[in-house]
Amino acid sequence: MDRTIVLSVGDTHKLGLGKDRVIYAGMPSENVFSIIQVRWEFMYRGYSWNLYFPKNRSEIRIDGVNILVENVTPDEIRFRV
Repeated sequence: MDRTIVLSVGDTHKLGLGKDRVIYAGMPSENVFSIIQVRWEFMYRGYSWNLYFPKNRSEIRIDGVNILVENVTPDEIRFRV
């Protein structure tokens, strides 16, 4: 874990070569944040789903990639991969 990533709502980040893409979807409630995991996309079609995590959760794993969440607000998320 050496790169710090900051995503605003709607911003995207590819987790690595051959890995999924994630999009920050904001906070649907005070204590929950959401990340969209995009498995496949082609033109206007795609395959993705929302993941929901408690705001106080600092470690998550998406597509085999460990992510250390540093800070979450309704507008942005800061994490290390």
